[in-house]
Amino acid sequence: MSTEESVAEAQRRVGLVLARASRVLGEEPFYHEFIEGLERVLTPTGVSVLVKVVTDRQAENESYERWAEHQRVSGVILVDLAPDDDRVELVKRLELPAVVLGAPSTAFGLPTVWTDDTDYAREAIRFLADRGHRVIGQLSGPLSFVHTQLRRDGARTEAEQLGVTLVQAEGDYSYESGRAGATELLTRRPTAIVCDNDVMALAVLDTLRENDLAVPGDVSVVAWDDSGLCQLAVPALSAISHDVVRIGEIAAKAMLDAMAGEPPAVYQAPPAHIVARESTS
Repeated sequence: MSTEESVAEAQRRVGLVLARASRVLGEEPFYHEFIEGLERVLTPTGVSVLVKVVTDRQAENESYERWAEHQRVSGVILVDLAPDDDRVELVKRLELPAVVLGAPSTAFGLPTVWTDDTDYAREAIRFLADRGHRVIGQLSGPLSFVHTQLRRDGARTEAEQLGVTLVQAEGDYSYESGRAGATELLTRRPTAIVCDNDVMALAVLDTLRENDLAVPGDVSVVAWDDSGLCQLAVPALSAISHDVVRIGEIAAKAMLDAMAGEPPAVYQAPPAHIVARESTS
């Protein structure tokens, strides 16, 4: 392929690197729905999505460097940002148009697609406290992620204001970590558990069942994201419901704007809301 052909190909491709264990990505619906949203907007414009799964941040950064060197993509979408994330400065140095999926505080001058994780976590605690729960467990994702920290801080703030005891455990979004987190939380005897994704919530349901605890009679469960898994669960899971496909569409629009040289902006994702189902009493 000639240099001109290579550059032309890059102009039709957006890169997304996911530094997650492949088993987690295989279980979790979030990124499948997010990529569906990206492709709904990008494909009609002749732009494809290049997804690469790597094991760690170093491998992710090396991917951006190779893509920039060989002009394989014309832009990238950054996800799961940490505080003072070095990827922001890296894509700027590489002159790669980029969009951040996360809090504006992590973007440092890049366009951002933002959901208010702090407020939604507070809403989940309030939802359960209003139903009489006084000891609530929160099973979060990795604490290295800013959005995890925001959710934990929001939950803690709301619990303190309402006089509710909050007990917290950390997972990695996988089913196995959901089981381990549920076992850890149950030693603190919560009457409700909020999970940072639907896969961990399913693991919590199974762990409660194995411990002869009824849902919602003994413990209520709330998931995050609200994929089809929540509706198919037994009992069906209450959830903080995001339109993840729509978030992908907004990220794609932000990416097209960045590729066109538009100034950075904050793109607000549609508001989430709690859908109450059989898993909450």
